[in-house]
Amino acid sequence: MTIMQWLAGLSGQLLSSSAVIVILILMLIMSVRLYVSYRNKRIYRLLITAIPIIIAKQCLLVVLAYPGWSLTPWLYLSFNILQIISFIIINFVFMKLYTPRTAQLKVVPFIIMSMLTFVIAGIQFAITPFTSETLLNAEAFTFPALDFYGLIVIFMIMLDTRSADLTSKYYMSLIVFFANELARLANAYVFHGSLSWLILLGHLLPIVYFTLLFILLFEWVIERLMSTYQSSIMDGLTGLYNRRHFAAKAELLLRSSKAIAVIFCDIDNFKKLNDTHGHHKADGVLKQVAEIIKEESSGIGAAGRYGGEELVACISTERVKPELVAESIRRRVEQETPVTISVGFSTSKESKAVQDMIKQADEAMYHSKMTGKNKVTPFKSITAFKKSH
Repeated sequence: MTIMQWLAGLSGQLLSSSAVIVILILMLIMSVRLYVSYRNKRIYRLLITAIPIIIAKQCLLVVLAYPGWSLTPWLYLSFNILQIISFIIINFVFMKLYTPRTAQLKVVPFIIMSMLTFVIAGIQFAITPFTSETLLNAEAFTFPALDFYGLIVIFMIMLDTRSADLTSKYYMSLIVFFANELARLANAYVFHGSLSWLILLGHLLPIVYFTLLFILLFEWVIERLMSTYQSSIMDGLTGLYNRRHFAAKAELLLRSSKAIAVIFCDIDNFKKLNDTHGHHKADGVLKQVAEIIKEESSGIGAAGRYGGEELVACISTERVKPELVAESIRRRVEQETPVTISVGFSTSKESKAVQDMIKQADEAMYHSKMTGKNKVTPFKSITAFKKSH
């Protein structure tokens, strides 16, 4: 017996199904994790339901592969039904996961396709009912109506992917599944198991198909974890660090740099802009200012939203002067946006505590605000001013 013949036989089917079941168990573990962690319980519950169905189908495939067993045709019919139903459910789940919230994925076509599977199975049984002769030759029994309908389902799923933002891996998985179905049908109807390489292809392609689905689900989990992490440290509107994480970044920068500065910015007349032009316009301006502060602090520090229209930056001053960075921010906001900002900054020369530096920069900003707006005030100048008065 050659390796090709060995892999094309029961051993090959056992290896293929075992590999697929291991992949499916990993997918099931991730699905349970998603179900526990996120609010969209229905879609994850459906995924948790679909995966055991596919595992059952793989187990059934191993049973059907044993030579010489007198098995009822109902097992072969069950395999065909599970093949189509599991394919419909798993693709609905992945399309639902990758469909934007603004584009609703219609569930009715998938329900109709699932119901038609049982209708066509009934028609197939009515046309060729199981007889005593069928029971003796169950292994050679085929279901052309269901097999043909399975190909139609693949094409219908492909057509329905237009509403989802799916990756090339998903389309590749559909192509692989379609190729696997063609290999299975060619082996059953044309070559009758005479080509070892075709049987081997039928063992290999399911592994490739479910590996692609596993990668898709794994990427989805990573995206959700990254999104959860980002939402815990980022301000949703501006994309800057929130107050808590900005303070943590400033502390880290203070430990790693010899000298740092905190720049505190407040948009001038922001309430008037909000009242006059509305929240949408005001939010757009806030994003513009935030982007400028983010660009100016990039590579030398970090930027955050302290609250409302108050934006802050912490920068290392080992190679740059804080007054130049602060002035660059002020000038760019004046030139590139319809608003101006009042700016204040404090350095680690005035204080070695980040919270104190933020308060000092805030105080310097307030001085800018009270003495004409659209200007930069260093905290040390306020100290000198107070001493002189």
